[in-house]
Amino acid sequence: MAAKKQPLFFEIIKKEVKTRARLGILHTAHGTVKTPSYVMVATHAQIKCLKPSDIKKTKTQMVISNTYHLWDPVLASKTSKKSFIWEKLGTKMPTMTDSGGFQVFSFGAAKEYGVGKVLKPSNKQHETSNKKNNVKITEKGVSFAIDGRRQFLSPEDSIRIQEEIGADIIFAFDECTSPLHSFAYNKQAMERTHRWALRCLKAKTRDDQMLFGIVQGGRSRRLRTKSAKYIGSLPFQGFGIGGSFGEDEMASTLATIVSHLPEEKPRHLLGIGRVKDIFIAVENGIDFFDCVIPTREARHARIWTKRGHYDIRKSKFADDNKPLEAGCGCPTCKKISKAKLHKLFKTKHPNSGRFATIHNVWFFNTLLEEIRSSLARGTFQKLKKQYLGY
Repeated sequence: MAAKKQPLFFEIIKKEVKTRARLGILHTAHGTVKTPSYVMVATHAQIKCLKPSDIKKTKTQMVISNTYHLWDPVLASKTSKKSFIWEKLGTKMPTMTDSGGFQVFSFGAAKEYGVGKVLKPSNKQHETSNKKNNVKITEKGVSFAIDGRRQFLSPEDSIRIQEEIGADIIFAFDECTSPLHSFAYNKQAMERTHRWALRCLKAKTRDDQMLFGIVQGGRSRRLRTKSAKYIGSLPFQGFGIGGSFGEDEMASTLATIVSHLPEEKPRHLLGIGRVKDIFIAVENGIDFFDCVIPTREARHARIWTKRGHYDIRKSKFADDNKPLEAGCGCPTCKKISKAKLHKLFKTKHPNSGRFATIHNVWFFNTLLEEIRSSLARGTFQKLKKQYLGY
């Protein structure tokens, strides 16, 4: 007798009255995810510095891996597409893969303009860097020229690779634009993303994966509205919000987008995850977000706490025998002092990044745990004030 197929759906448990914030549960064949949730970045189906046994000890519910970086390994693998990502990860848990669309930005416009997804006031319009744009975008797809090697990725290729990787949630292939791109270019890229969305829906063959469409439009409210309405009208199981933002525009941009997306489907904010951004996103109805902040900054000795962050390499921590954060229950804080971790970083010990990553990932997951509890109790605004001061 065939095994019963596990449910794959999203349910909303509670909504906050004064904002769009909501509690939910994502059901997958590999476990449930309580939302809002921070999705930890596992680019190569591994969270850098962490052992598989470390991952669940950090309260991580879901990870997101990268189609572009798993492209060659999955095609070369003889592992069944039903188990590739979990064999790489070393543990079975809910997973996502992005489409490779972010690499269109990171290897292209991000290098050409010398700017990230969030535009800071110091960035000037049309500012460029000296780095070469390594991508060529056409209607058919994207050509990458990296390290002397050329590869072509189409919407159909992206879906095929993501189906081979086998994650629970996959994303439509899109073009992520720079915050310095013009209205005309953002319109062109958005319309191409819409056409690619239809091709992704047509290319999908597996019914045990949720396919999320991605809303684009850059910093234009008009384009964001148009994109949200169009992508929201298509039969996706959920939605990603991609592209770029002005630093002080995120709240208004998210409010515009979310108001045009189906209420019953999950929403993911791609590549955003500072503490301030988390509260803004949750308040505007975002259910998931991912960012490299917890992991990348840990490898560079930045330790996150409720009072902000600090660089553990500074000399003032050399004789500090207190835990990384008072009251923290993470595995690192239970056995490693600031002085010990300071020494590990100074001597470039291989475990320095691991201990810092465990703490940072625990910190952000605990923050989301607190946010979920505050939404259940009706004290979200109070918690927001504790962290942000307003």
